Amino acid sequence: MTSVTEAVEPPSHFSALNTRVWANGRHLVRCVRVIEETWDVKTFCFNAEQSIMFFFKPGQFVTLELEIDGEKIMRSYTISSSPSVPYSFSITVKRVPGGHVSNWLHDNLKVQDELAVHGPVGNFNCIDHTSEKVLLLSGGVGITPMMSMARWHFDTNAEIDITFIHSARTPRDVIFQRELEHMCSRIPNFNLSVICERTDIGQAWNGYRGYLDEAKLKMIAPDYLTRRIFCCGPTPYMRAIRNVLIENGFDLSNYHEESFGATPATVTQDVLEQAELAEKQAEEVKDADTYTVDFAASGKSIQVLPGETVHAAASRLGLNIPKACGVGICGTCKVLKTSGEVDIQHNGGITEDDLVEGYILSCCSTPLSNITIEG
Repeated sequence: MTSVTEAVEPPSHFSALNTRVWANGRHLVRCVRVIEETWDVKTFCFNAEQSIMFFFKPGQFVTLELEIDGEKIMRSYTISSSPSVPYSFSITVKRVPGGHVSNWLHDNLKVQDELAVHGPVGNFNCIDHTSEKVLLLSGGVGITPMMSMARWHFDTNAEIDITFIHSARTPRDVIFQRELEHMCSRIPNFNLSVICERTDIGQAWNGYRGYLDEAKLKMIAPDYLTRRIFCCGPTPYMRAIRNVLIENGFDLSNYHEESFGATPATVTQDVLEQAELAEKQAEEVKDADTYTVDFAASGKSIQVLPGETVHAAASRLGLNIPKACGVGICGTCKVLKTSGEVDIQHNGGITEDDLVEGYILSCCSTPLSNITIEG
């Protein structure tokens, strides 16, 4: 007897998996969960309408594209989740007194809301800087990139010796405390220490008190000179840590800090101020010292001054190129250059493949010849 095998259609509730992979660029996402971590910190979880695998390097960040009171605002936040949970990502935001964007997120962003994000980008991550022994140092909400790294190492069962030291204002300000304690309890090579600056009335605390100083660092991680160190927190916190390391002869090639948001004012001045300065200098510069930037889509062109960025030139023409960090980190201001040469001084906000294809970051690119921008 000859048997005939017929093709059987899969049940209707099964469908072919059609998944895209996250790449640096603009993506629409939906808020799917809001978690209250502490009294003034919330985690916002996002996924995409069509399945996207949110692959990124633990420690990297995204830039949110928001509209607040009719004004378009870009703000960058570190991803606090791990790429080991690839179909969603999270950011963790602290409410800051007078904080325009952070307070708006706390008060307004809710489940089912949609927004656009740019990224992921950032050189501060544990994939590009690997080690068998790491020391994670965080202060306040600076814990977010460290949490992403810790979750990644924990979920992937990495053979890495981790010492995690977190500093908080009071016991009720310790973010992710239960999850950190869970990770510490499950694997022998994960050592957790939390330092609280003070305790309020009625609060019990049996851990370290005060600030992370040289004495506490040597007590908690006596082998810190042999570890790769990742540090994130308020600028004074990071400055103090760096000073301790320098004084003890630490090899700073093994030290990495999240400096986004702590950029010197000289490079974060508003682009309109740059444009105003350029206008004042314009009459003093000969045509031979300038180059022309053509913006193809608008049909507009302008001469730029020595050292003037493409972004500043666009602003003088009234052209809006979205920008967030202003120092080549976030990748928000990426545009396509179709001709000419530029000097680009970025900080990890663009990939080598993008550069080969002709893309530049307008905020940190100065023309070296006449150039044409598509847009």
